[in-house]
Amino acid sequence: MEKLLEKQPVLVTGTAGFIGFHLAKRLCEQGIELVGLDVINKYYNVNLKYGRLEQTGISRDEITYGKLIQSRKFPCYRFIQASLEDKEALDNIFKTYRFPLVVHLAAQAGVRYSFTNPYAYLDSNLHGFLNILEACKNFQTGHLVYASSSSVYGLNKKLPFSVADRVDSPASLYAASKRANELMAHTYSHLFGLPTTGLRFFTVYGPWGRPDMSLFIFVRNILEGKPIEIFNNGDMVRDFTYIDDIIEGLVRVMDKTPERPADSSAAARANEAERPPFKLYNIGNSDPVQLMDFIAAIEEILQKKAIRKFMPMQPGEVRMTNSDTSELQQEFGFCPKTPVRTGVHRFIEWYREFAPLFAETE
Repeated sequence: MEKLLEKQPVLVTGTAGFIGFHLAKRLCEQGIELVGLDVINKYYNVNLKYGRLEQTGISRDEITYGKLIQSRKFPCYRFIQASLEDKEALDNIFKTYRFPLVVHLAAQAGVRYSFTNPYAYLDSNLHGFLNILEACKNFQTGHLVYASSSSVYGLNKKLPFSVADRVDSPASLYAASKRANELMAHTYSHLFGLPTTGLRFFTVYGPWGRPDMSLFIFVRNILEGKPIEIFNNGDMVRDFTYIDDIIEGLVRVMDKTPERPADSSAAARANEAERPPFKLYNIGNSDPVQLMDFIAAIEEILQKKAIRKFMPMQPGEVRMTNSDTSELQQEFGFCPKTPVRTGVHRFIEWYREFAPLFAETE
C-alpha cells in the first residue's frame, strides 16, 4: 500500500457494485486518493447500489450524470456517474486525472441475464472495456487491474482450475465476454506495453452482495417462507470466496505492476514480444463446498428450514468450480482463508440489519 500512496489518485470503476464498493471503502479508510465511477444501471434494485454509495459518503440526491461528487465522509474520495460506453466522458476523466492506476470492476454481471439481454454484455463488457483500454493507452496509465471471472474455465473438466489451463469452452455469453477481456488486455500489453493484471474471481459472497446471487436469494426466501430453487438436484460444488479475501488479494495485486523481462540479452530481446507485461491470477478459497452443505449452513444460522424445490441444471451453469491459487500465493504470500460458515454468518447479520434498503424495487 505504500506505493499506492505515491501514485494518486486511483480510478476504481463499479464503485456502486458489490466488489467495487468494498474496494473503495477499503482504500478510503486508508486515505488513498481515488475517483469512483459507476453508471448505476437497473440490472438489480438500485436502492442497494445507492445504499453502498451512501456508506462511502456519496449522497443519492447529489448524483448527476457526468458530475464529480465529493464524499461527505472521506475527503480522499470523489464519485462520478458515467457509462463505460461513453468514450467522451471517460476520456475527460482520464484527461483530468492522468491515473497511474486503474482498477476496472464495472461490468454487466450474471449468467442467466445474458439469455434475454445479450447486448448488455456487448455494450458494457466489450465496448466499455475497449474504451477503458484505449483511455489507459492514450493517457499512459501505469497499471490496469481488471475483474475477470472463474466462469472463463467453462466446461473444463480438470480440477482445480489453473491459470495455465486452456480456456476455450465458455458455457455462457458472460463467460465469453470475460475471456474476451483477457485477450483484449493481452493485445494492449503486447502492442502498447500497457501493464495489465486480470483477476479470476471465484463465487464472491458477503455483506452488500448482489441480490441475484445464491446466498442472497436463499436467505431472503427462507426468511420469507418461500421455496428456494436448487439446481442440478443439488449436485453442485462452488469455491465460495468471502469478499474481504477478494479485497485483500486485489489490494496486493494493485501494488505490483507486471513488467517485461529485465534480461537485456539478445535472446531476451528476441522473445520480448512474447512476454508482454500481462498477468492473470485466480482468487478463490480453494476449498469447494457442496451446495447442499452450503444450504445446511444457512439453515443452521437462520434456525429455519428451507422449502426446497429441486430443479435440473440450468443452461450456462457448470457443476463445479475449484481454484488453484498457487501463483497468487507464490508472488504475494496470500491466499483466501475465510471459512464459508463464518462468511455466511456475517452476511446474514448484515442482511437482517439492512433488509429495508432493498425492500422496494425500482
